[in-house]
Amino acid sequence: MTQVDFHSGVGDKVRYACRLLRKAARQGARVQVCGPAEEVGLLDRALWTFEPGEFLPHVRLAPGATPSPLLHRTAIWLTEPQQAWPEGLEPAAVLVNLGPGSVEAGPHVQRVIELVADDPQEVQAGRLRWREWAERGLKPVHHTVRGE
Repeated sequence: MTQVDFHSGVGDKVRYACRLLRKAARQGARVQVCGPAEEVGLLDRALWTFEPGEFLPHVRLAPGATPSPLLHRTAIWLTEPQQAWPEGLEPAAVLVNLGPGSVEAGPHVQRVIELVADDPQEVQAGRLRWREWAERGLKPVHHTVRGE
């Protein structure tokens, strides 16, 4: 069964996602991060620069693109919501949603991490996503983040 975690009260989702992805990469997890194109673009740039002297290998997958086989070993994949996963590419076990919309977790996804910022619109969108997961028969776990 898929584990769903909500991290709410996140002040800077991009910076928080960078730290989350660094931890996942160190643990050897294969991660798909999805969100609006603008936010994914900010994350793409931040993964190059968020810590001095540190870079997290990742691929930003354009909708409909077929990644080069040389990139298949990359652990972090940035996509837009509802983007089809390329055939032949090993599926990600972890799905991080930057929101505000919902995501579909395929059968290969073991864990979904929903990031919810602290502004009122994000909070409302997060509540809707929580209900959607619960309606699918899953029991989301809430983690309150402060000062991140």
